Amino acid sequence: MQRRTFCLGALGAVLMSRSVAQAAESYPSRAVRIVVPYAAGGGPDIMVRQFGPRLSQTMGQTIVVENKVGAGGVLAAQYVAQAAADGYTVLLGSNSHLIQKALQPTLAFDPQNDFVPVTVIGTSPSVLVVPAGSPYRSVQDLAAALRARPGKMNYASGGVGSAAHLGGATFAALLGVDAVHVPFKGSVEIPISLARGDTDFAFTIAGTAIPQVKSGRLRALAVTSREPMAELADVPALHDILHSDLAVQEFWFGLWLPRKPGAEVVDKLYAATTAALKDGSVKRDFEAAGIRVIQSDSPQAAAAFVRDEYRKWAEIIKLTGISAG
Repeated sequence: MQRRTFCLGALGAVLMSRSVAQAAESYPSRAVRIVVPYAAGGGPDIMVRQFGPRLSQTMGQTIVVENKVGAGGVLAAQYVAQAAADGYTVLLGSNSHLIQKALQPTLAFDPQNDFVPVTVIGTSPSVLVVPAGSPYRSVQDLAAALRARPGKMNYASGGVGSAAHLGGATFAALLGVDAVHVPFKGSVEIPISLARGDTDFAFTIAGTAIPQVKSGRLRALAVTSREPMAELADVPALHDILHSDLAVQEFWFGLWLPRKPGAEVVDKLYAATTAALKDGSVKRDFEAAGIRVIQSDSPQAAAAFVRDEYRKWAEIIKLTGISAG
């Protein structure tokens, strides 16, 4: 009896392992959902919807975009973290998730341990901007004014912990000056506040800043990428002025799977995504929105990138003293 039970158990294990292997080999055999933590019509949502059809072609299955908005991306992350690790529910993960976890360590998800990064797909810096009529024509001009008027000048953001908030707070901390943070309900209000003269400067995501700068409504003083952007070729990199790696701040996003998916699933999603990103139309769509297409060399490289970014953003939060409360 014992031997028969063992044999049946072993046979069952063999059959189960074959079933799992066959399932992995056939992935994807149905539609794949990409959960986007941003509102429909926003920059990242538009990019995913433009990218989706090409990814659908390279995967051979329908790509469904699902928006799950709230708490700075936390709700979407918690939702995907609890999904089956079968490759059919994917999170559009970003540095926003790292920032929120660093700001609120007790959150019920861990961006490093609850997910497997597959690849980074796009990145976009912020642009340090002032109103078009501002007397400040360079970072040095603005820095001099901030030193001369401690606590009297302000910067706009789309809320606590947003890219604009971290950009402004880091800028002030690296200069050793005091500037007042003015948070709005969303980033769309930043250019409006600058144009009205309600705020003095801001770090606006490139996709929003570039049209405003080219139309003459705002003036760009620096970009937060490591090197100048082609779209703003005459605008220097803030890193070259402040000489700190913490001045390099880019909003990036990529595809993350719930933890412990099969290696075959990770590899197939990575291969399909990489193939889709090579499409010229995808690159043009991304660049039109101020987003640079990037591809991780491997899922392992994507994981290493996320770890490095988590350490950097934790250091930025420590430097600036920002808290969720």
